[in-house]
Amino acid sequence: MARPTPLSGFPEWLPDGRIVEQHVLDVLRRTFELHGFAGIETRAVEPLDQLLRKGETSKEVYVLRRLHDEPAAADEPADRQGQLGLHFDLTVPFARYVLENAGRLAFPFRRYQIQKVWRGERPQDGRFREFVQADIDVVGSGALPYHYEVELPLVMADALGALADLGVPPVRILVNNRKVAEGFYRGLGLQDVEAVLRGIDKLDKVGPEAVADLLVAEAGATPEQAAACLELAAVHGGDASVVDRVRELAERHGASTELLEEGLGELGALVTAAAQRAPGVLVADLKIARGLDYYTGSVYETVLVGHEDLGSICSGGRYDTLASDGTTTYPGVGLSIGVSRLVSRLLSAGLVRATRSVPTAVLVAVTSEERRSASDAVAAALRARGIPTEVAPSAAKFGKQIKHADRRGIPFVWFVGDTDEDGAPAQDEVKDIRSGEQTPVDAATWEPPAEDLLPRVVAAG
Repeated sequence: MARPTPLSGFPEWLPDGRIVEQHVLDVLRRTFELHGFAGIETRAVEPLDQLLRKGETSKEVYVLRRLHDEPAAADEPADRQGQLGLHFDLTVPFARYVLENAGRLAFPFRRYQIQKVWRGERPQDGRFREFVQADIDVVGSGALPYHYEVELPLVMADALGALADLGVPPVRILVNNRKVAEGFYRGLGLQDVEAVLRGIDKLDKVGPEAVADLLVAEAGATPEQAAACLELAAVHGGDASVVDRVRELAERHGASTELLEEGLGELGALVTAAAQRAPGVLVADLKIARGLDYYTGSVYETVLVGHEDLGSICSGGRYDTLASDGTTTYPGVGLSIGVSRLVSRLLSAGLVRATRSVPTAVLVAVTSEERRSASDAVAAALRARGIPTEVAPSAAKFGKQIKHADRRGIPFVWFVGDTDEDGAPAQDEVKDIRSGEQTPVDAATWEPPAEDLLPRVVAAG
């Protein structure tokens, strides 16, 4: 068989990297459940026409089809004849899930979902074609109180903060509000709000002068209006003073509106609550524009401090029309963590490491193949007490068996006692191959130190 060619954008971690990923997922899951979120999993595929409702995703969707497709029905569009696509996020399948199960769900419904998604974009650092996402959402039936827009980013702050002891850098959650942005732009007299948002979204890439030109050319702004939009985008801060600065800016430019005031009230409540519960974590940043054409209230982006070049690792916001059955609308607030993006940076930057690459804590040595059953019995006794154990692959010299354990990072080697001259069983012994200490033991009572029972994820260095 020829040497396989790697596929870019489809990450496959080595065993120690997988341990890191699993630990991150365990911490996220535990934190979400502490906050009362119920876990769900949806199918990997959705009807293609549902995935393509937002036109900009059409180039990203992977289409699923059998090698030998069945003939399509005559009334189906030629380009989408009953086709299925792999989901590119977890929001579209969640919206469908809510509609299908609305009669059996208790609202507000608190859900977390951790699954792989597929997106056909150009692979690059931290950006993949197949990756794991971890989402949380609260969805209401007909209405959803604003306080969930305060709660959800703080839950994410708790989840990501729980990883800090491992050496994961602190996070900064950047927040904006569509009502603030749209109210300000409309107060200036700008009607094409989406064009303004698209331009502001490019600030970090092209700079303010180029964005000002874009606003004039594509959003119909005058140079004075473009300058005012850039002034708003420059406002940021971690306390309620942000609200006063935006209000003063709006008054100076004659851009005060009821929508702006409503958004400022919400933004101020969010920043104030976050300053009390998670000081320094959440910052109002009025240039955050990603997704604002989709969201209807608060919008969030999260960066790793010191690794801002990676981009946002967690984003989301408020949406008033997650799903609708024609009678009832289901508004929600949600955020999504790009788990694979986060893990890829933790590994590539050497920020964390696994203490070993295998779960095994003990390797039971084999004296001879004739006595392998004795080693198997010890291993079974240890496993019955929750100690990950394996038996040596061959009855090689003990030195080679110890080297085998050392190569795999297994901390302990167990030697099964032979019988003495009178036929009485000799004492088993276990060796800590890191220190060289060897002591008599009993499989019914011995335990490894707690820190050696399972592989741990620790800060590197």
